[in-house]
Amino acid sequence: MATTREETPRSALMMLDDAAHAARAGFACMFSSADEYEAALIAERRTQGHYSSSKFWPVLFAVGCGLTLVGAVLLMV
Repeated sequence: MATTREETPRSALMMLDDAAHAARAGFACMFSSADEYEAALIAERRTQGHYSSSKFWPVLFAVGCGLTLVGAVLLMV
């Protein structure tokens, strides 16, 4: 911190205190618990589409079961 001749020791201490308070505020956590953090993380990922339900897998499963059933019926004939 650069000081000038006009600064008094009191104003320098006040500036140092303000700088320390600002530095501490930068490290503060906005969540009070891990549960709040996890809920916010999941909500953010949902808005990004990470947990979207895909309609592809149920259709693929149904087609696979149908083909298995047709194959079993053809083997019995």
